[in-house]
This record gives sequence, structure tokens and C-alpha cells, in this order.
Amino acid sequence: MAQVVRWGVLGTSRHAATTVIPALKAASSGQVLAIASRDAYRARSYAEEHAIPRSYGSYEALLSDPEIDAVYIPLPNSLHREWTIRAAEAGKHVLCEKPLALNAAEAQEMVDACRQAGVKLAEAFQWRHHPQAHRARELLRQGAIGDLKLIDAGFTFPLSRPNDIRLRPEVGGGALYDVGCYPIAVARFMTGAEPLTVTAQATWTPEGVDETLVATLTFPNGVLAHINCSLRLPLRRYYELVGTQGVLRVTRAYNPKDEAPGEVLQLSDDLAPVATHTTERLNSYVLMAEDFNRAVLNGTDVPFPAEDAVLNMRVIDAVFKAARSGNMVVV
Repeated sequence: MAQVVRWGVLGTSRHAATTVIPALKAASSGQVLAIASRDAYRARSYAEEHAIPRSYGSYEALLSDPEIDAVYIPLPNSLHREWTIRAAEAGKHVLCEKPLALNAAEAQEMVDACRQAGVKLAEAFQWRHHPQAHRARELLRQGAIGDLKLIDAGFTFPLSRPNDIRLRPEVGGGALYDVGCYPIAVARFMTGAEPLTVTAQATWTPEGVDETLVATLTFPNGVLAHINCSLRLPLRRYYELVGTQGVLRVTRAYNPKDEAPGEVLQLSDDLAPVATHTTERLNSYVLMAEDFNRAVLNGTDVPFPAEDAVLNMRVIDAVFKAARSGNMVVV
């Protein structure tokens, strides 16, 4: 293998163009070598626009390129399983967009395929590569707010395009898959535990996609997590960790970039400001790419193994079941 990780990208998504491809280029020890689309003209145009040396008119063709070491998969959620497994069978390491799959069983298949092929697999949750999240968890573990009792976490935004793919149930659309997966992962990350039970409610489109969803997760030691997500509400990307002696609040929670320092606001038990804990101005997407490159080049584990994505999907499965049934679900 070369001394850099040579990346291919499966799909020509807007998110890849504006956020992840620039991060892959900016990361140390990485190079974006190729883009693939099912439309050769679109692939060629996208490659020219984003200064990518090679373009392919099929995903299969890119996976057949022997000089590609790893692929980033920003395809619709319903295609994650198929193309992760096919990439693994082609000997490519995989960074796959969140959610890793449509359910825990699919996610486990992907993990097993990558393990069998001897390639790395990671879910593209960039926030947990940023020191902001680690500082919040460190303060929590140091007892800065006493005993943790409640997590309030949300990710909402107003989806303005009426024909957006995230409104299509057949490709894995909906608020929980798109943005609700973040606060669920945060709750698990901060508690270091898996939820015991779930209750949930949602509003649904006529097509069956969840537009707005709220859920309550019970964790060991009496910790409750309230999560909310929506494709119809104003932009909110936050979490609060509420303890017996204060609160830790993060307002730019899920995609911190280098235009501002990371920030964790600490409040007292009467919500008076105690301290503002800041971290460096760092781009969480670049940090994610660098961590992945390092694991590939050094032959080490990725910082957050894909088995964690299976556990996150187990919770998502339970939340969907609870929202549809109106009953409490054991995770």
C-alpha cells in the first residue's frame, strides 16, 4: 500500500461535495483519487468540478481500481449494506455514512463482511472525533455536575426541498435515521452504557416517514435520556447533561468545524454560569478522516469500531418499534 490512503467515493451527493471530500483532501496521509456514479457524464462533471483525478460510470468500476485503498459511501441509507459488503469483497476499507444500515441485523452483516475480508469499517459520526465531545465526557466523569441524571439531546432542521430523498421511505428516509441517530449515539457515548428500555412518539408523513420524533431512553443507574429529532423544526444541534449539581451544555454538538472553538458551557445547580470550557478550532470531519487514515496505514483498529454502530442500530430499531406500537420496548 502507498504511504497515503487513496480514496474513492461512491456517489455524487451534495454532502460529500461540500463537507466530506474537502475533509478527505485536507486530512494528512490521504488523497481523493476517484469518484463513481451510475451516470458516467455526472461522474465526469463532478470529478472536474471537485478536482478529482478519476471518474467512473459505475460503482463496480471504481471498486475494481487496484489503486483505491478505501471508499467513502454517502449513498442513500438503503444502499449502505450492499455497497459496504461489495467494497469489502473488493478489498477496500470503508467509511460509511450514518446510519450504518437500516437495522441492526444489516449492520451486523456489514461488520462480519469487513472482518472476514480484513478491511476497516467505520460509521461517519464525525462529532465523536472532536475534542469537544471528549471534554464534555471528561467533565462528567470528573464529577463537575455531580451524578448524571438526565440527558436532553436534539437535532432538528427544516427540510425545504419537497422531493428530498429524506422524505422517501423506500430509501431509508425520515428524521430518526437522518438526524435522530446522533442524540442516541451521544446518550450512549456519555453514559458509557446501553439503554434498557425505550418509549417513543412520532408524527408521520402520509408515505410513512417520521417527520418529528421524540423518545425517552432509560439507562442503568437511574439515568434518563430524552431525545428529539425533526425534519420540520428550526435548526437545533445540542445536548445537555444534567446532574445533581449542575449542567453541561453543548450547542454546536454534531458537526463542529474550525470556524469556532469547541465549547462546553458549565452551569451551576441554579443555572448560573460556572465556566466555559473551550477546545481548539478543529474540523471534526478532518479529524475523522485522519483517524481512519491512521488506522489503515498503521494496521490498527479504528477509534470507534463498527460494532458500536450495530449497538446504535439496536436502539434505533427499538425506538421505531416503540413509536409505531405506542408501547415501551426493551432494548
